[in-house]
Amino acid sequence: MKGYSLDPHPDANVADRHFAVIYSPRRKRDRFPSTTVTLFSSKEEAVAWQDHEKKMYAAEVIGPAKSSEGFKIFYLVAWLE
Repeated sequence: MKGYSLDPHPDANVADRHFAVIYSPRRKRDRFPSTTVTLFSSKEEAVAWQDHEKKMYAAEVIGPAKSSEGFKIFYLVAWLE
């Protein structure tokens, strides 16, 4: 399986895992709007681009998915250190 489906319909698009840097004033959330997420091709690249002083943290995410409000969101898998 290529990714994780967030929609139970078998023809639904599959949301993949990605490495990313997320702007987040608080790291207690588990989903983030796509406007706060920057995707990277590798874990090492995401970790290199994080900047804790600017509240930008490396993470592994699943997405994008469509929220009930119609926004694209990413779900947090794990914060990277």
